[in-house]
Amino acid sequence: MSLSIFDLFKIGIGPSSSHTVGPVIAANRFIAALKQQGRFTATAKVKANLYGSLAMTGKGHSTDIAVMLGLLGEKVDTVDPDQVEAYIAQIYRDKKLNLNAEQMVQFDPEHELVMNFGESLQQHPNGMRLTAYDSAGIIILNEVYFSVGGGFVLSLDEISNTDAVADPLFVEPYPFNCAAELLQRANQAGLSIADLVLANEVVRPNADSIRQRVLNLWDVMNDCIKRGCEETGYLPGGLKIRRRANKLRNELISHPEKALQDPLTLMDWVNLYAMAVNEENAAGGRVVTAPTNGAAGVIPAVLAYYVKFVPGANEDGIVKFISTAAAIGMLYKKNASISAAEVGCQGEIGVACSMAAGALCAVTGGDNAQVENAAEIGMEHNLGLTCDPIGGLVQVPCIERNTMGSMKAINAARLALRGDGEHHVTLDAVIETMRQTGLDMQDKYKETSTGGLAVNAVAC
Repeated sequence: MSLSIFDLFKIGIGPSSSHTVGPVIAANRFIAALKQQGRFTATAKVKANLYGSLAMTGKGHSTDIAVMLGLLGEKVDTVDPDQVEAYIAQIYRDKKLNLNAEQMVQFDPEHELVMNFGESLQQHPNGMRLTAYDSAGIIILNEVYFSVGGGFVLSLDEISNTDAVADPLFVEPYPFNCAAELLQRANQAGLSIADLVLANEVVRPNADSIRQRVLNLWDVMNDCIKRGCEETGYLPGGLKIRRRANKLRNELISHPEKALQDPLTLMDWVNLYAMAVNEENAAGGRVVTAPTNGAAGVIPAVLAYYVKFVPGANEDGIVKFISTAAAIGMLYKKNASISAAEVGCQGEIGVACSMAAGALCAVTGGDNAQVENAAEIGMEHNLGLTCDPIGGLVQVPCIERNTMGSMKAINAARLALRGDGEHHVTLDAVIETMRQTGLDMQDKYKETSTGGLAVNAVAC
């Protein structure tokens, strides 16, 4: 499986890459299939069935809203978050939607958007079925999609038959499927991990302006930090969680002298960056999946730490950071999972921490072996992390968990930089351990809100 930097980092909207970004993309694909098969104009009604985690935490993760946005033809990277509420209100009022902004069809969310609680499709816990009917009520298209984490979407054929997901018609100069192979190819070619990933990127179709596209990812991340620092009030969803980033930012800038008294004030800034991003994510704002929305604050926070606090930080370093992080994320995507519904939060915060740790190590002088070591440390100490959001909302413990993942990433990078790259547990071993741990984990700890904090903390 060949992956791009821009597969791991997608511009989308909150609060969840698997529950929001993925369903939008799946609905877009459904519309494309209707058109490709010449059945779009015959469509009079559409229906959506959600299964597994998409149903269990669908309301809290805005999966219902995402499905409707996708059917409207909105795209995850261009939809205006400020217009979403109006779009959905109109659908509920009219009991119709403008399919792909071209054709009015019947769609009453109370009847045509079904949460199948407690029922999962066997291929993956994040399953959804989209069905189109003609004016006589006859099914004209019935498709099943799976949102497998990080905004990746597979059809039933693709998830059932790996050969159906054909690699594009290009040959990467440095293909790799595991960390050992990545290190071997990079060292043989005399390349950093970042340079190897960029070399693989340039052979892809539409490979123009890779550098600018990578820098644009940072621009979106940084804009998200800024918005999160400015907004006040409560997050949506009923938990009455107050935004904290604005207050923390004001305290830090109002008393800069405290940094001279408390050397750990730097931690407060990193916490601020992560908190700001994930408060924006929880509010349905624009974020970058990194590699998921639930963990979207870790990489921006650590990258902001590099940009603002590391001497000599520059645009080359930003490109190196994101490219290195992408290489590490590819390893988890290929060999384990970045879906909390499959492996718990270790597949989201854990992976983001691992990616950020390796990336920070790379831009602060680490060699390839030290980068691999940093990434391994980042995951090793997130193994077994469960996903148990209270009320099905990406708020508690998710927002604070991003701050903790960010600090772990910085510490992991520093530990690796103090070493020589030699270590007992390899990154490949910890990735496989994470995969096995996820298989052993009970479903109630996999983004279903039926265990852990979700049942032991009051949700109102």
